[in-house]
Amino acid sequence: VQIIGSSQKALIGLNMLNLHDKNMVSTVQKALNGSTGLYEGAYSSVTAKKTTPVRALFAPMISQGGHILGGAGIIEDITERKQAEEALRESEERFRSMIQSLSDIIFILDGNGQLTYESPSATRILGYQPGYFIGKSPFTHIHPDDLDQVVKALDEVFRSVNPGIPTEFRARKADGTWICLEALGNNQFENPGIQGLVLTVRDISERKRTEHALQKSEERYRSLVENANEAIFVAQDGMLKFVNRAGVEIAGYSEQEALSKPFIEFIHPDDRAIVGERYLKRLRGERLESRYTFRLIAKNGDIKWLELGGALIDFEGQPATLNVVTDITERKRAEEEKRILEERLQHADKMEAIGTLAGGIAHDFNHLLMGIQGYASLSLLDLDPSHPHYERLRRIEEQVQSGADLTSQLLGFARGGRYEVNPADMNEVIEKTSSMFGRTKKEISIHRKHGNDLWSVEVDRGQMEQVFLNLYVNAWQAMPGGGEIYLEAQNVLLNDEQALSYSVKPGKYVKIMVTDTGTGMDEKTRERIFDPFFTTKEMGRGTGLGMATVYGIIKGHRGMIHVYSEPGQGTTFTIHLPASEKEVVKEKAATGKLAKGTETILVVDDEKMVLEVNRELLEFMGYRVYTVGSGQEAISVYMEKRNEIDLVILDMIMPGISGSETFDRLREINPGIKVLLSSGYSLTGKAQTIMDRGCNGFLQKPFQPEQLSSKVRELLD
Repeated sequence: VQIIGSSQKALIGLNMLNLHDKNMVSTVQKALNGSTGLYEGAYSSVTAKKTTPVRALFAPMISQGGHILGGAGIIEDITERKQAEEALRESEERFRSMIQSLSDIIFILDGNGQLTYESPSATRILGYQPGYFIGKSPFTHIHPDDLDQVVKALDEVFRSVNPGIPTEFRARKADGTWICLEALGNNQFENPGIQGLVLTVRDISERKRTEHALQKSEERYRSLVENANEAIFVAQDGMLKFVNRAGVEIAGYSEQEALSKPFIEFIHPDDRAIVGERYLKRLRGERLESRYTFRLIAKNGDIKWLELGGALIDFEGQPATLNVVTDITERKRAEEEKRILEERLQHADKMEAIGTLAGGIAHDFNHLLMGIQGYASLSLLDLDPSHPHYERLRRIEEQVQSGADLTSQLLGFARGGRYEVNPADMNEVIEKTSSMFGRTKKEISIHRKHGNDLWSVEVDRGQMEQVFLNLYVNAWQAMPGGGEIYLEAQNVLLNDEQALSYSVKPGKYVKIMVTDTGTGMDEKTRERIFDPFFTTKEMGRGTGLGMATVYGIIKGHRGMIHVYSEPGQGTTFTIHLPASEKEVVKEKAATGKLAKGTETILVVDDEKMVLEVNRELLEFMGYRVYTVGSGQEAISVYMEKRNEIDLVILDMIMPGISGSETFDRLREINPGIKVLLSSGYSLTGKAQTIMDRGCNGFLQKPFQPEQLSSKVRELLD
C-alpha cells in the first residue's frame, strides 16, 4: 500500500498502525476493490509498541472514467469512547449483580400499567418462572381485599414526581398461598434510561408474623395487667403515666382523673413524705426494701392501706418507676381487730383474776355481815322502839347495809353477779333512776329519749339501777359546775361483723346511750376507766369500784359497754343488752312486814354463826327449824324426816359434799323438794347452774329478816 497523501494527524495514526493486521489489510483491500470498508480494533504501533483503539473507514478513489485509482481512509482514535463503553459495561455488570443479589423484588411498569422488568428475586419470593410477569398487569395477583388501596397508591405515584408511601398488601404465590408484601413506587418516566414506574416490593411475611406475635404478646400482657387484682401503675416526673383497672377501682378515680395531677396528692398527708422519699430514691437507683405500706385517700374519702413494690424502668426514653400495689385495707382491719380482741382478752383475763380474789373476799365478808345483821335484827325484834339501844341497833343495820352494798359492788365486778333476773323495760329503769338522781342534783339537766316499742331485756333490776346510778354519778363528777345528761334507748339488730366488733353474739339488742357534757377523758384515763380500784379522785375519796362494777354487771348480763370520750368534749357510754321475747315483769312493792308461818324448815350452812342466826330468825317467825353444818348431815336428816320438812335453805359453798351435790342428792330422794339456795356469792356460775336444774329460789347474803320471810313464804305458798 502506497500512501499518496495524508494529513499530519493521519500520518501519526498510520505510524501507529500495524499494517500486517489481517483485519486492517482486509478493510483496505475492500476499498481498493471498489467497496467501502469499516473497521474498529486495537492496533499496536510498530514504533511505540502501544495498543490504541481506533476506528478506520476506507473508500475507493474512482476516476471519471470509472477506474479505481486507489483508496482514501479516515482513521479515528476512539480510546475515550472505548473507555466510556467499558465503564458502562462494568456499571451494567455491577447493577445486574446488585439487582440479582437484592432480597427485594424490582418491577418496572410502563405507562399502560404493564410490567416491563422483573428482578430475579421475583422467582425466589413468588415462585413463578423467570420472566413470568413481563407484559402482564400486576393487579391480577393481588388479594381482592387489598386491590383498591394498591391501585390508589400507584395512581398517586403515576401523577407525582415524588416517591409514594409504602403500601402493604397480600399477593398470590405460584403455589396458590398468600404472601404479605410491601411496595414502594417511584416515578421514573422522565428518566431516559428507565421511562417507567419502578416498584420496590419487599417480602414482609416474617415481619408480619413477628408483629402478630408481638401484638398477641402485648394483648396477653395487657390482659394480665388489666385483669390483675393488684394495682399497677407507672410514675414519671411525679405524674402517673399509666394505671390499670385495679388501680382505678382502688382509688375510685377515673383513669383521666388519675393521670391529671401529681400522684402525691392522692396519698394521705401523713404518708406523703415517706412515699416521696422512696420514689426519688428509686429514681436514683438506690436500694430500697422490697415493699412498704402507706395510706391512700380514695375519691369518696375512704382511707385505703396499700402495700407497694416497685422497680426502676425506662419509659419512653426517660427513667420511671413501675409499681405494683396491693390493697391491704382488709388485712389491716383484721390485724387491728385482732389486736383489739387480744387486748380485750388480756383485760378479761386480768379482770377474771382480780374478780376471783374480790369474789372470795366478798363471800367471806358477807358471812361476817350476815352474823352482825342477824343478831342486830333479832335484838331489834325484841326491843321497843323507845328503848335507848333501839336507834343504835338501827345504825348497826345501816352500816351492815353499807358493807353489803360494798360487797355487792365487789361481786358485781367479780362475777357479773345477777341476783334476781326478770324481763324488764329499760325505759322504766332509766326513768326511775334518772328521776331519783335528778331530785338530788338540781344543777344537772337530764334529757330522756325513750325508745318506741322497746324490746324487753332479762336483767336484775337492782343491778341495772346500780349501773345507771354509777354512770350518773360519774357524769356529775365530770361536770362540777353543772351540765347536761342525755339518755337514749333504742332497738338495734347487730349483724356478724358488728357483733364481732362489740364482742357479743349477733342478734337483737337494746342499746342505751348515756352522754354528758363534762370535761371528758384523755386516752390514758379512758383505757383504765373500767379497771377495778382505779379512780381519778384523791386518796380516801372513792373506792374505784363504781365503773368496774358497771362493767362487771353488764358483762354478767351477756352485754357490752363501750366508752367514747375526748378532753373537753364530754363522754358517751354505750350499752348493748341482749333482747328477750318474754313479757315485762312488774316490780313488787316491799311491805316491810315479817311474813310468818308454821312449816318445818331444814337450814344447811357450814358457818355456825350464820346457822344460829337463821335458826333464831325463822323460829321468831313461827317456823320449826332443823339445822345442820354439812351436806352429809343434810342428806341424813332429810332421809329421816322427809315427811316433816317443807323447805330446805341450802348454802352453796361447803366442805365435803358441796351445795350443788347436796341439792342433786336431795332431789333424788324427793324430786318435788323445795329448796331455797343461799350464798355469799351472787347468782352466777355454780349458783346459776343449780337454779337452772330446778332450784326454787335464791337469797343473797347478807339479807334482812323481811327479805328472808318474804322469800320463804313465796316458795312455801
